[in-house]
Amino acid sequence: MPSLMPPPVREDQQLDAVRREVRGFLAEQVAAGAFEPAVDSWLSGWDVGFTRSLAERGWLGMTVPTEYGGHGRTFLERFVVTEELLAAGAPVAAHWISDRQVAPNLLRFGSERLKREYLPRIVTGEVFFAIGMSEPDSGSDLAGVRTRAERVDGGWRVRGTKLWTSGAHVADAFIALVRTSPPGEERHDGLSQLLVRLDSPGVEIRPVISANGSHHFNEVHLDEVVVPDDHVVGEIGAGWHQVTSELAFERSGPERFLSTYQLAKALVGSLEPAEAGRITGRLAGLHQMSLSIAAALQRGERADVPAALVKVLGTVLEGDIAELADLATPSGETGDVAALTRRAVQQRPGFTLRGGTNEILRGVIARGLGMR
Repeated sequence: MPSLMPPPVREDQQLDAVRREVRGFLAEQVAAGAFEPAVDSWLSGWDVGFTRSLAERGWLGMTVPTEYGGHGRTFLERFVVTEELLAAGAPVAAHWISDRQVAPNLLRFGSERLKREYLPRIVTGEVFFAIGMSEPDSGSDLAGVRTRAERVDGGWRVRGTKLWTSGAHVADAFIALVRTSPPGEERHDGLSQLLVRLDSPGVEIRPVISANGSHHFNEVHLDEVVVPDDHVVGEIGAGWHQVTSELAFERSGPERFLSTYQLAKALVGSLEPAEAGRITGRLAGLHQMSLSIAAALQRGERADVPAALVKVLGTVLEGDIAELADLATPSGETGDVAALTRRAVQQRPGFTLRGGTNEILRGVIARGLGMR
C-alpha cells in the first residue's frame, strides 16, 4: 500500500527561535488590546492594520523569492509563523488567501508580468485576494464549473457566478477557474485560470449573510467581464492541473485543525483526563502531519493526497471540539468561553465544507491508495 504521508520532520533550533519570536509578538499584541483571540479568525478576522504589522516584520510572503519582494525563507519557517498566528486566534483573514495560495500559484504558473505586478504587493499587505472556484451548482465538483470565458480581441469575456467567495467584498481580485473550451474525454479538460480584478466593469458582489448575521461569504456575478490576455494564469486549458496543485496549499495547512484552538485550550482543563488526552493527541498528530507536508512542498513534491487527509482529520476534530464545548456549556452561560463556543457551533457546518467537502476528499484519499 502506498504511503499517505511524507516523512516526518523535527523542528530545529532555528524554527524554535522563530516560534518564540512570533509568540512574543502576539503576547504583546493581545496585552495591548490589538485583537481579541477568536475562533475561525483566518476566515473572518479581516484586519488590514494587523496584516501590515506582520508585513513589517517579514511574516508575509516569507517563501516568495527576494527578486519579487519576498523574503526567500523556507516553507517550514512560514509554517511555524502561521501556526502561531492561528493558535493565537489572530485576525489574519485579509492576507490569508493571498499568502497561502495565490503567491505560490503565481510563482509556479504566473507570467513574469503577473509576478512583478502582484507578488511585491502581496508581501507588503497592499493587495488582497479571494478564491474564485466554487459555484452555486457545482459545490466541491470543480470539474463541473459553468462560468465560461470566450475569446475576444486582446483577452477573454467572462460570464458566470462564483459562490462562497470569502472576503470578496473587501478583496482586490480573485483567480477564477473558468471553462474556456468544452470538456474532452475528461470532464476537467478545457478549464483555465484567469486573474480577475474585482473592480472591473461587470463584476457584481452580493453578500451572503450567515445564520449568525456575519458577513464574510459572497456571491460574485461576472457579467461580460473582460480579462486581458496578460491576466491569464498559466496555460489556457491547464486550469485543472493548476488548481489541484494549488489545493495542496489550501487543504494541508494548520488552519484545518486550529480554527477552534482557542476554544480547545479553554476547554481542556474542564474535560475528563481521557477526553482531554484524546483532543491533545489528535492536535499533536495533525501538527506533525501538516509540518511534514510543508516540508514536502518545500521539496517541490505533490501533496494533494496527504493534504486531503489533513483536511478531513483536522476539520472533523474542529467539529468535535465545538460539540464538546457545546455539551459542557450551560444554556445562557456568559463569558469568553461561552462566546467562543457559540462562534464554533455556528461555524461548525462550514468546517467540513470549505476547501472541498470531506466526502469528496475521502474519494481523493481512496484514489491515492489505489482503492478506486
